[in-house]
Amino acid sequence: MIALDVVGVRMEMPSNTPIVLLREHEGERYLPIWVGAVEATAIAYAQQGVVPPRPLTHDLMKDLLDALEAPISEVRITGLEDGVFYALIVFSSGLEVAARPSDAIALALRAEVPIVGAESVLDEAGIEIPDEDEPVEEDQVEKFREFLDQVSPEDFGAPGPS
Repeated sequence: MIALDVVGVRMEMPSNTPIVLLREHEGERYLPIWVGAVEATAIAYAQQGVVPPRPLTHDLMKDLLDALEAPISEVRITGLEDGVFYALIVFSSGLEVAARPSDAIALALRAEVPIVGAESVLDEAGIEIPDEDEPVEEDQVEKFREFLDQVSPEDFGAPGPS
């Protein structure tokens, strides 16, 4: 498993579909995962430290887990089949629960636990971008911008948001 950081939520154009963008913690690959609007908002709120006046669904999940003393140890992005990503929420007890990656990521950010991805998922859907510390040719940056502007869920065989 490879450690991943949440870069943020972006909108894929021209369809305005939200994407959560993950990056290898110590690497150059990015992993775009199409998500629903509600999950995109939940992920963005958690990243920005926004505390809503009433708990959102993922806040409620975290509060329930805390009340039940069932801490999460990590979230795993485990598979990609027919364009659909799969994830597991792993509890400190060793229990694993299947989840949509978008929900698992939103919960992981609130619980402040690691997010990891299977090497096979990154091999299949990861996009390699040179490290920011290395010199980047302007044409590489432009090519990536063009890729983001033109990519769609169907390019990965995905039926749409997961």
